[in-house]
Order: sequence, then C-alpha cells, then structure tokens
Amino acid sequence: MTETAPSRRTRLTDVESSHAPGDQKTGYGFVWRLWLVVAVFSAITLARSTELGIPLRDPEGAMFSGRLTKALLLLVVIALTEAVVRARGWSPRRVAGVLRERWTWRRVVLVVTGLLGYHLVYLDYRNLKSWNAFNPLRDDDLLAFDKALFLGHSPAVLLHDVLGQTVAADVLAVAYRSFTYVIVAALIGSVALIPQVRRGYVFLSAAAWLWILGTVSYYLLPSLGPYASAPQEFAGLRATAITTGQVEYLTDRAHFLANPAAPDAFVSLGAFASLHVGFTTLVFLMLRHYGLRRTSRVFACYLTAVVLATVYFGWHYVADDIAGALLALVAFQLGRWTVEPPCRRGEPA
Repeated sequence: MTETAPSRRTRLTDVESSHAPGDQKTGYGFVWRLWLVVAVFSAITLARSTELGIPLRDPEGAMFSGRLTKALLLLVVIALTEAVVRARGWSPRRVAGVLRERWTWRRVVLVVTGLLGYHLVYLDYRNLKSWNAFNPLRDDDLLAFDKALFLGHSPAVLLHDVLGQTVAADVLAVAYRSFTYVIVAALIGSVALIPQVRRGYVFLSAAAWLWILGTVSYYLLPSLGPYASAPQEFAGLRATAITTGQVEYLTDRAHFLANPAAPDAFVSLGAFASLHVGFTTLVFLMLRHYGLRRTSRVFACYLTAVVLATVYFGWHYVADDIAGALLALVAFQLGRWTVEPPCRRGEPA
C-alpha cells in the first residue's frame, strides 16, 4: 500500500475534511450500519444460545479477547512502522508528528470500534458453528457431487497422484496454516494504512458479512469434509500439523456431542462453504478494490495454493470452494453497501 507523498497528503486532507461540522450528521453512517449488522447477528446468536441452553463460549480467550488483543497490538506495530517510513528515519520527534497527523483521537475511536464489532461477529460465528454439530450431516451428498464433477474420481486422490503425498503435503500445509496470519495482516493493514477510515471499513464490513454468510451456509449443508467422510482417501498422506489437527477436531466434536454442557465442549468443524477460500478470495477482491493490481496478481498465486490445500488435505469438497468464492463476492458487495448504500452515494467520505 505504498503511496507517493502528494497522494498521501491529498488523502489525509480528505480524511480531515470528512470531519467538518457540516458532515457530522452523515459522516459516520458507515459505523452505525456496521454495528446494526453486529447487533442483529448477536441477537440471533443469543436467541440460539437460549434455545439450546448452552452459553456463549470463548475457549481460552482465543476467539474474542485474545484475537482482539493481538489485533490491536498488530495495529500499533503497523502504525508505528508506517510512521517511521513516512518520517524517513527514527527521529522520535518526526515519528510523533506523523502519528499525530494520521492517528487523531477520532480515527483511533473509529478503528477500534470497527475492530470490536468485527470480533464480536467472529465470536458469534464460532459459537453458531459449534452448535451446528446437532444438525444431520450432508457429506454423502457433497461427496457424490464432487465425484460427479470429476467423472467418478475423487479430486483429492487425483491431486495426490499428480502432486505426490510427501513434499507437496509439507508445502501445502504451510500455505493452509498461514491463512490466519495472512488474513489478519490484510484486515488490520487496511484500517491502519488506508488514510480514509471509511475505505478501510469496506474490508471490515465485508469480512463481518462473510462470517455471517458462512454461518448460513454451514446450516444449509452441515458437513465435516472429505477427510472425515472418506478417510481412506487420505491415509497415505505424510503426517503434518494438518493431519494432527484433523484428528483433534473430530475428537472435540465427539466430546461436544457426548456432553454439550461441558465448559470445554466446542466444535470447530464445518465444510460447506470453505471460508478459507472465501476469505482468501475476499482479500484478493479488496486488493483490486484498493487499486493494488500488482499485489493482487501475486496474491492470486497464494489463493490458488489455498484452494489446492483445502482439497488435497480433505478439509473441503470442491463444491465448498466454489461456494466460498461466491460468498466472498456477495460479502464484498454487502461490505460496500454497508459503508456506502446505493441510495446514499455521494455522502461525504
């Protein structure tokens, strides 16, 4: 997201102008619209929690407090790094000046507010995903559809035959496991580096919508993935952190179904749709939206690796990946509409 000095100054001026007195009544609609989405999704989650008699859980603080804390720390790191770059040196005085110019209290409040809402949606998503374990599985249908697409063959087995089951397993495991770091860096980088907070909110809003849409897809077609429904197809894979994690997830699901009221009972499995593919596709779309064309071309290679990894390890059916990409397209558009509804185009930015 490197910019020339003139463009940085121009866009900073745009940010400052958005806070002019005449804009106060309309300039922050994108914040309350995002929070309206958060509130409705949270209400649905609480209603489902009451219905099941299972409280919302944040296992070991990893899904809300832990993630939010790490996000804020990364935000500070990115902000300081950018300030040093823009100040062209380590002079505390120049760096402090750059930080004051970019990080007004208004901007800090807007960014933190957006991140808080996003992480609340994520917490709701994870709990609803866990409770989906009570619904009957549709893996047989998805497995049959996959094989129909490939003329009776398993796409995972075809990949194993083409790529092998040793070196490729190690390489694709790195791509799959790096997903979390890539997505978080992209999301936090957007609100930290884009001068106009409103433009950064497009990514935040789209990401929140993608978690919501993903939840809906899980309930439409509850499934575990090929590695659980056809484990024989993955028996020859080299053992990696991926295969170990798959066993742990199945164990966690069995524990939850045996004793849903247990404080540590929590399920992380859900195949349709693939949000690994969905979020990676969303980052690609946001790179294009922000005008980072060259970066998006490079990122397309990473997206390809993630898609291959989901099928190779049996996390997802091909149908899951297709659905994930489509959800990203819908979430991207909903994110744009949340920040700038079609009926309010031209509202001060």
